[in-house]
Amino acid sequence: MARQLDEQIAGRYPVGQRLRILDVGMGQGTQALRLARAGHQVTGLEQDARMIAAARQALACEPDGIRERMRIIEGDGRDTGVHFLPGSFDVVLCHGVLMYVEEPDPLLAGMARMLAPGGLLSLLVRNGDALAMRPGLSGDWSAALAAFDTTAYRNRLGLDVRADRLSTLTATLAGIGAPLHSWYGVRVFTDTAADDAEIPADVATLLAAEERAGRTDPYRGIAALLHLCGVRG
Repeated sequence: MARQLDEQIAGRYPVGQRLRILDVGMGQGTQALRLARAGHQVTGLEQDARMIAAARQALACEPDGIRERMRIIEGDGRDTGVHFLPGSFDVVLCHGVLMYVEEPDPLLAGMARMLAPGGLLSLLVRNGDALAMRPGLSGDWSAALAAFDTTAYRNRLGLDVRADRLSTLTATLAGIGAPLHSWYGVRVFTDTAADDAEIPADVATLLAAEERAGRTDPYRGIAALLHLCGVRG
């Protein structure tokens, strides 16, 4: 997914331009730190104290220049208007967050307002059109049948969360002024792999297959996750 994001950024901005990036729900700051290392000015917004502590610890190990390019703010992603002025960012990320938000539209609208004209909104969501795939491939036929008629599911952490359908998000993005520009599938072939599975010897080939599938119909439509990129008009 990082490669897809970098591709979208490279396609919209001149090489070497330092971008203003907001990472909503940054978690441990992995993506935010990667972008700060690439030379961008990054703000991470997170409400979980444990995640913030982990992000600050990771940031403390970086050189001065990178630490100066990244700031961490404790707060809820639904309150972006409290922390920032409209149009303050060139790129806004929201990866792995919407599944925990019961009503995502206000959050999405708030993030879109944070974008400067032509800015990029990057979303990573659970694919609501493919919820039957994981239980089906695992042989849980009852759960697979039940998954066809809902966007609710229980994740690997044991939490009851929700998924998003591509058609619904496409309409929402158009309505908030950041229409869908590109989308990808993520974890097409590897969704059923155990979290602690060993990295295979031919990992480069595996990643190449995942990358190809994530860009190709019909494979991307059955991915566990969707990476959507909207552009502010």
